Amino acid sequence: ASVPVGGITAALLCCCLLSSAWALVDPDDVLTKEEQIYLLVEAKEKCQRGIKAQLEKIKDTSCLPEWDGIICWPKGSPSQEVSVPCPNYIYDFNHKGHAYRYCSAYGTWAMAISINKTWANYTECALLFSSESRSHEKEVFDRLHMMYTVGYSISLVSLIIAVCILSYFKRLHCTRNYIHVHLFTSFICRAVSIFVKDMVLYSGTLASEMEKMQEDDFKAEMGPSAGQLSHLVGCKVVVTLFLYFLATNHYWILVEGLYLHSLIFMAFLSNKNYLWVLIIIGWGLPAVFVSVWASVRASLADTECWDLSAGNMKWIYQVPILAAIMVNFFLFLNIIRVLASKLWETHAGKLDPRQQYRQLLKSTLVLMPLFGVHYMVFMAMPYTEVSGVLWQIQMHYEMLFNSSQGFFVAFIYCFCNGEVQAEIKKAHFRRSLALDLKQKARATSVAGSCCYGGLASHATTSFSMSLAGRGAGNTQQQGLLLSAHGSLPGYIPSSFASDNFLPCPTQEMSQTACGENIVDLTDLNQHHPNLNKELETVL
Repeated sequence: ASVPVGGITAALLCCCLLSSAWALVDPDDVLTKEEQIYLLVEAKEKCQRGIKAQLEKIKDTSCLPEWDGIICWPKGSPSQEVSVPCPNYIYDFNHKGHAYRYCSAYGTWAMAISINKTWANYTECALLFSSESRSHEKEVFDRLHMMYTVGYSISLVSLIIAVCILSYFKRLHCTRNYIHVHLFTSFICRAVSIFVKDMVLYSGTLASEMEKMQEDDFKAEMGPSAGQLSHLVGCKVVVTLFLYFLATNHYWILVEGLYLHSLIFMAFLSNKNYLWVLIIIGWGLPAVFVSVWASVRASLADTECWDLSAGNMKWIYQVPILAAIMVNFFLFLNIIRVLASKLWETHAGKLDPRQQYRQLLKSTLVLMPLFGVHYMVFMAMPYTEVSGVLWQIQMHYEMLFNSSQGFFVAFIYCFCNGEVQAEIKKAHFRRSLALDLKQKARATSVAGSCCYGGLASHATTSFSMSLAGRGAGNTQQQGLLLSAHGSLPGYIPSSFASDNFLPCPTQEMSQTACGENIVDLTDLNQHHPNLNKELETVL
């Protein structure tokens, strides 16, 4: 029996997503001192068990196997050099190198006379500690820091402007734009929390204190001073808030996906009464699991600043975030499937296949920033060493798209929105008209005349001409408008705005991103009147 292609595709996709769950790591995927000690103790115990088994079989004058505190050395043949791969349980080692020892002709390991210890060559393992390697790493990290700083700064400015626009114009107040405002706010909080975290963690004073504390850890087990403790408390609060806003950002992306998906399949979330449910999902759920993580971390691993990983505790907040990304990706695929089917049905035989694919690609690209599809690209790939080319490609990709996602979302769903553009043009016209009337009133007062005839400004003329270009349906309104201007120079009818500009209720939205219809969804109106207008506006 043949296996359906769709079934194979679904199985492969599930395998990729399951592998993502195992490979997903957070940006602070490093080892704490406690984790490193635990791995060393575990390696030591394993080594000692192996040594005990080997000693029973050694009968000649071979060098005996031993644990030197870092590596488990096997037995060595006399007058032979022994090489062992650099252990992968030492995080900062070069895991592609080898360590070396020399077994003398007498069956003893060569000694380093100056320090009276067994000689061993760890040069290849310590390549990452060389000044050249450190300089290269600093160059890479400085470039990444500059990239995401510029990206988040541009996104922050764009998002603040977008929130102000959607909040200022009352005709833009509707469920869809309320959700957009919450999403924009989550991007703003994420960007601000990243900047604050960088200032707290990597400012000169705190950085030097943290380095000194790390040196003290190797010299002696001594507690931090009162000043260091206060810095650590602030650091823990900042890291916790950063994780919370990171989670809320992912969950508001999920809310956007759920809202758009519901418009196509259920259409009940467009009701303003359900907005509070979406707010709980976006702001409330992340607060729950981040609070649980903070409580567990404070109880079981309250060491230094919480910016470093603490073993499996990170899964407390990473699993919910991963779940949100996966659900949103499935929603994205399902919506693209519906759009593609509607596109083929609507334009069957009318458009060239290349034009149909171009329209589908256009819709896909518009939806990708909103659904955070770029998170899926490297999700199944674990981080590797900094020197690796693949790691640098991955980090540059993530820093670029993560930091600029807010800008793209604000640009597509606010600045390119036809309703927003109409409201801005209307506000600009009102301001120009008010200034024009004020100037003419001043000129009339100076001339001692109350006559206004024929004083149509450039702003009012150009706007009236734009209205005239809308078609014969607006001719009567234009005549009323012009006659009103002629008879009452300082009067603007209250019905002007409502006659010429549609408000933004949930059931009356007709424009798309950048003012173009992406896909004809007329079939979706059978059960929900005016639904395709809402969908076209969202898309």
